[in-house]
Amino acid sequence: MKAISTSGEDVVKPDRSRYIWVYANSRAQKERWQALADKAKTPLSTWCISIIEERLSEEDGFQPRRKLIKDMETLKSENKALRDDLRQKEIVLAQYEMELRRYRAQPFIDTDFKGMRPYSEELVKILKARGHVDSYRLLEELGIDPRESNLVKAVTTQLEELEAYKLITTDGRSWKWMG
Repeated sequence: MKAISTSGEDVVKPDRSRYIWVYANSRAQKERWQALADKAKTPLSTWCISIIEERLSEEDGFQPRRKLIKDMETLKSENKALRDDLRQKEIVLAQYEMELRRYRAQPFIDTDFKGMRPYSEELVKILKARGHVDSYRLLEELGIDPRESNLVKAVTTQLEELEAYKLITTDGRSWKWMG
């Protein structure tokens, strides 16, 4: 139903069949509700309806929006903590892997080494699998930074020894498995 105001604008006339009268337990309770509605920037009636609808949704198995937001914030903070922890563990793992590479390369770096030198299984697997591989690609696949001169020297020594055993050949830039 519409009515016209004194200024000539259309005004919606309230439908009295939709009214619900709520009698608060005390004036303080009504003022508290009003303050909460004001904080939510909604009229008191809209705020009351939203509270009732949330409660009914809970009974239907749905969680209220506030709980979902709180749970989401908790999950976000847990996710951040786990990401930070993972990042730290990845750094430690990278350091351990670098130390392991240095340890395994030591027999090929040390010119006075006596005894058996274990060849890098990873190096041989890459050469066998690829058949023909560029020197820089080989270092990349081994996870060796070309600026790590000792590690590069160790790989070069291994490649030269494998070449001496006629397991690989080189054209100066790349290596080919002959095995």
